[in-house]
Amino acid sequence: MLPVITEEIAQNVFEDIFADMPSWRKKMIHYLKEENPEINTAIIEAASKTGLDPKAIALGAYMSYTLIETAEKESDILMNYTE
Repeated sequence: MLPVITEEIAQNVFEDIFADMPSWRKKMIHYLKEENPEINTAIIEAASKTGLDPKAIALGAYMSYTLIETAEKESDILMNYTE
């Protein structure tokens, strides 16, 4: 099951992305090459097999990955929180 992406998570991720979107996208390319190369390959393949802008496809895919990853980390923190 996918984690819940709250408005706060989305806002924080969007602020990070759009502060310097070209640099963020380049950083994500390198991050995913290490973290999850299969996802990176699928993104590149999808971009090359469509008539759509490859940078736009990559941005959407990397944004989705980051939103899910961030929400998952938040969920783990909440589930493991003990007083």
